[in-house]
Amino acid sequence: MQITTILKSAGIALMAASTLAQAQSAASYPDRPVTIVVPFAAGGASDILSRQLGKELTQTLGQSFISDNRVGAGGTIGARAVARATPNGYTLIMGTNSSHAIAATVNKNLGYDPLRNFAPISLVAHVPQILMVNPTLPVKNVKELIAYAKANPGKLNYSSAGNGTPGHLGMELFKMMAGIEMTHVPFAGGGPALLALAGGQVDLMADNVSSALPQVKQGKVKAIAVTTNRRSSALPDLPTIAEQALPGFDSGSWFALFAPADTPKDIINKLNAEVIKALNAPETRATLLAQGAEPRPGPPEELTKLMRDDIEKWTRVVEKIGFKME
Repeated sequence: MQITTILKSAGIALMAASTLAQAQSAASYPDRPVTIVVPFAAGGASDILSRQLGKELTQTLGQSFISDNRVGAGGTIGARAVARATPNGYTLIMGTNSSHAIAATVNKNLGYDPLRNFAPISLVAHVPQILMVNPTLPVKNVKELIAYAKANPGKLNYSSAGNGTPGHLGMELFKMMAGIEMTHVPFAGGGPALLALAGGQVDLMADNVSSALPQVKQGKVKAIAVTTNRRSSALPDLPTIAEQALPGFDSGSWFALFAPADTPKDIINKLNAEVIKALNAPETRATLLAQGAEPRPGPPEELTKLMRDDIEKWTRVVEKIGFKME
């Protein structure tokens, strides 16, 4: 009986010590630079958002939040690295619906589970995509694009940020609904894919407003539609694909901050509060909205629900178009 009492007391003491250590850890966090892994190339929407948010967190938390681009495989290389990182709050990821939803529906050998291997911190932003063509392509709208593709079967090709990304599956859904054929040319990130479009290496692509807007404004690419079911505040006069030709069409991107699973809850809560504060700051909101990104910070539970809903949605699409990655 005495031994049992001693063991119970020791267990309680250990639990108390652990709780105290976590509280102290959160109170002093961060005490050194924090890395935000960006699983796509520089210049893409995830890179832009990571650097903007990192700048705000650096100012409020007093330690550098540094973006680290680890590109490849539709964002899954970077995500896999963060899933295996030490869960102490010093390695985070600017995840997307590509790396944290779509990937789970198309890749049998993903190497991580988006729902089990990550601790959601907060949704950062929703970003509509723009359907763009090279200026030399003789089309001005979606109806003309579909007609051109039907008159020239197999001639058109489109770029994307990689296999299994929203820009890839969104265009596959577009092909299916429009009844046309095009060739997919994947790149290691939205930046290189957009440069290929501007340079005439490919004919069209769907990319996030935040990264595509500069090329559109400079006339290097021609925007013909918004891919989401609502118009973009950055290009309010540009009609959606659904409005122009394919009712019900809806495809876009979201971006969110994650830590590895088992990161102390107090650190997650602290980061969540700081992300919400940063994204609700008038200057930050104005900056992101000007780039076509719609800030949507919230609690971790909302992000978890978004992931589950998106996995269900894209599972249906993937099964319908018959796409799988080995």
